[in-house]
Amino acid sequence: MTRDVAPRLGYLKPALIHSTFFPGLQGPKGKMSASDPNSSIFLTDAVDQITAKIQKHAFSGGRDSLEEHRKHGGDTTVDVSYQYLTFFLDDDEKLAQIKEDYESGRMLTGELKQLLCDVLQQLVREHQERRKTVTDEMVQQFMTPRSLNFDAGHK
Repeated sequence: MTRDVAPRLGYLKPALIHSTFFPGLQGPKGKMSASDPNSSIFLTDAVDQITAKIQKHAFSGGRDSLEEHRKHGGDTTVDVSYQYLTFFLDDDEKLAQIKEDYESGRMLTGELKQLLCDVLQQLVREHQERRKTVTDEMVQQFMTPRSLNFDAGHK
């Protein structure tokens, strides 16, 4: 309704932005929570914490036994490691190959989790290094209130 009325009032039509949320490490039935440090990966986590959280807590779409997994493959629709890679792995061809290998049983859950560890460790390490360069003056400049022009969409 707003998209119909806004132009008549002299405003631009509003837009809807679709967002996808990260699953919690415990999978589709779990949720991320600041009170549960093992429910997600934090940008302040050390490299060894990232590995431990993924290896111990990331919900797996793998089968109950090695034999079953090799025969039937893993389920990428519920595997948290794969889901996280869809957000953080920049190489779409590599992601497609990982999906094919995991779903066919050629790749095991431990291998998939290790791939995620490698990707997240690099990302978090780079973030932490850049964060160290932020000064109090930079934060103050960013946080200083500024006038905003809300009439940009009004005709």
